[in-house]
Amino acid sequence: MPDALVVLCSPRCGGVSDTVAHHFTQGVVAAGATVRHAALRDYVFSHCTGCMRCAAPPHHCSLSDRSQETPDQADELFTLFAIAPLALFAAPIYFYALPARFKAFIDRGQRFWAAKNQRRRTYAGQPPKPVLTALVAGRKRGKRLFAGAVLTLKYFLEPLDAQLRGARFLRGVEQPDDLSPAVCADLCDWGHRWGKKLTSTYQAAP
Repeated sequence: MPDALVVLCSPRCGGVSDTVAHHFTQGVVAAGATVRHAALRDYVFSHCTGCMRCAAPPHHCSLSDRSQETPDQADELFTLFAIAPLALFAAPIYFYALPARFKAFIDRGQRFWAAKNQRRRTYAGQPPKPVLTALVAGRKRGKRLFAGAVLTLKYFLEPLDAQLRGARFLRGVEQPDDLSPAVCADLCDWGHRWGKKLTSTYQAAP
């Protein structure tokens, strides 16, 4: 069974969103599934420059050129996402938006958007990959605190043949210790339920 992918999108190691992902992972593993973590802060990749090279077939990103002196690992991350049966993106909210590193990775998905019509023909009839997100904010108020991030994720995932299937939105959380036992238990249970779905799917496969 392939690993579920948990993407840590915070620039800070061990922060609230990392802790949230940890509780989710505990549940997935308890259900008998396996998890791979990928922290964006540990990967080297450049931001999209808007060069438009990917607009035309074969929709190749100029930044992925292997001849460059500086390695670019965006394709490695997209490959991890492609082979995972389930993905969770855990991220903090900064100024009502996703953090810069995460947004830079999202922008690198432009080549998939450019090729979306071709991909729809390739994956016709297949259900979209389920994707989850856990978004955390120190701010307690704001009716649309998470709305912009969710909209960004929705359209990032669409050309990747993936769909947002669940979310946890946590407000007023500045430090990991601010997570209540009830919230931690809910995150673990959330992971367990999705882990059970994964294990049952692969056990039922011929």
